[in-house]
Amino acid sequence: MNLVVNDMDMPLIIKVASIPKERIQVYFIDNEEYFKRKATFADEEGVMYPDNDERAIFFAKGVVETVKKLNWVPDIIHVHGWMAAMLPVYMKHFYKNEALFSDTKIVTSVYSQSFDGSLDAEMINKVRFDGIPDEAIAELEVPNYENIIKTTIRNSDAVIIASDGLSPSLTKFIESSNKPFLPLKLKDEFSVAYTEFYANMLL
Repeated sequence: MNLVVNDMDMPLIIKVASIPKERIQVYFIDNEEYFKRKATFADEEGVMYPDNDERAIFFAKGVVETVKKLNWVPDIIHVHGWMAAMLPVYMKHFYKNEALFSDTKIVTSVYSQSFDGSLDAEMINKVRFDGIPDEAIAELEVPNYENIIKTTIRNSDAVIIASDGLSPSLTKFIESSNKPFLPLKLKDEFSVAYTEFYANMLL
């Protein structure tokens, strides 16, 4: 199928694989223009790809369209990393009238790993193109790592602090968001802690 990103039709390819021993199916979304590269976020010189903002928009819409295509009804969507950061934005606004997601909760894990500089300054206008209201994406006026994550938090239902070393301003933003949040847990604790956190969200 095709997805529209900044008024351009971009092909979405859905691929599936399986892990038989674990009885798990894994779905991949692909687009040759956005993702057929030697590295994930930056070129060999360490320079961020100039279309990373569009790649993030495509990824968010592509994940939701894949779930719709498969007719899944997810209880929880758990977002990891800034490349997936636009997913809560699109779920809460672009797809807000989709009955499939009426009871779906969005959890975002926040990490200290970031990137230098900002994404394309036009990112906010590319998101506005899809009818996303300004109050949901105000921080994207300057699309640096911290502001992108703040936008994600603003549009999520709950937050998990997934690594130490978060900036004080990001920590304060999470604590003042009035959203349920789970503090950082040790490796031997997080399995039980996450399960309980999920369960409380679905009550």
